[in-house]
Amino acid sequence: MLKLISKPAVKLVERYLPDPYIFVLLLTLIAAVAAIAVERQTPLAVLRMWGDGFWGLLTFSMQMLLVLVTGFMLASSPPVKRILQKIAGTAKSPGGAIILVTLVSLAASWINWGFGLVVGALFAKELARVIKVDYRLLVASAYSGFVVWHGGLAGSVPLTIATEGHFSADQIGVIGTGSTIFAFFNLALVVCLFIAVPLVNRMMLPDEKDSVYVDPKLLDDEPEPVGRITRPAEKLENSMPLALLVGVPGLLFLLDHFLLRDGGLNLNVVNFMFLFLAIVLHRTPRNLLISLNEAIKGGAGIVIQFPFYAGIMAIMVQSGLAQSMSEWLVSFATANSLPFWSFISAGIVNLFVPSGGGQWAVQAPVMLPAAEALGADIARVAMAVAWGDAWTNLLQPFWALPVLAIAGLKAKDIMGFCLIQLFITGIIISVGLVWF
Repeated sequence: MLKLISKPAVKLVERYLPDPYIFVLLLTLIAAVAAIAVERQTPLAVLRMWGDGFWGLLTFSMQMLLVLVTGFMLASSPPVKRILQKIAGTAKSPGGAIILVTLVSLAASWINWGFGLVVGALFAKELARVIKVDYRLLVASAYSGFVVWHGGLAGSVPLTIATEGHFSADQIGVIGTGSTIFAFFNLALVVCLFIAVPLVNRMMLPDEKDSVYVDPKLLDDEPEPVGRITRPAEKLENSMPLALLVGVPGLLFLLDHFLLRDGGLNLNVVNFMFLFLAIVLHRTPRNLLISLNEAIKGGAGIVIQFPFYAGIMAIMVQSGLAQSMSEWLVSFATANSLPFWSFISAGIVNLFVPSGGGQWAVQAPVMLPAAEALGADIARVAMAVAWGDAWTNLLQPFWALPVLAIAGLKAKDIMGFCLIQLFITGIIISVGLVWF
């Protein structure tokens, strides 16, 4: 049945889903018109919100570009490629490849979202080299594992409310991860998705006549062999001691961070780890630079689109539109149903504000008073917002950009499959938030 349903969904999306750049332009216009029509903002006020907020994600944009670049450099290093090849070799059939890439992506995303995006995409490419399987579904499966990130170790909402002095501490205090990430209802949700998402992907596997394959030769990124070294500069470029003199201290810093200072994973730490492991594993600066030149080709979408999303976020937050949307949905809620409506509202807001931490800052002032007034479980409501933020990433191409860049596909190639996952995971998460 899923194979039959996914076929028209894929064709529909391939035909009508525009490039992510067009998508962000349309979202910009929708947000601006809604702010004027619903919030009674003047066109000049909306224009100023948009322009002033346009560069608000520069740091994050650079972090995301580095997730793509450093992750690619790490995974293209000879030792990591051998590991990926060994794991990929365990898949003996197209269905097995789909399940394997989904499980790897789910596990990596639960540990850290940036790690999951890169590892999933690169592992999908490795599987495509060794087994003949629909490349669109393979990459979509790698991306679908991203749905669990906000219920995992790097979830922005649960980590925020577990931090001393967070912006809502006076209202709700500090809520430890034992009540959020490691609560029974959240772990049960994660387990259900670890079972359901791979199976759904497997059941969507097209017949051979409907499948789209990729030539493994197009996925090769082997560096050109080094010729005879004659210039002193070339000796430095191919110097292993030079790479180790910089790379090893970087790894020692990470040991200090994790072991002696009890530091955690965040985006900067992940990028630092990827970069310095890549420096060491590529062995020479020349090999690293060859990999960098290949990796940077896919970063154009991130560079041009993230500023537009920053502008959209500014309109949504400053005009009051995001708060109005949340308040309207919460108005239907009871103590038992508030987590469900919080989940739905977060999913809708995420289409316009694709940032977990930023979305919590927008929705917390609405959700927390509602939870207190209705006597709802505040930790569960907070996690409902977190899951809603992660859920509609299956439809929002913002987070798919690094995956698509690595895989060499367009959003329309994978979003038909992701649309099926959107409906199924939405049902699972909704039921889990209310009944688990």
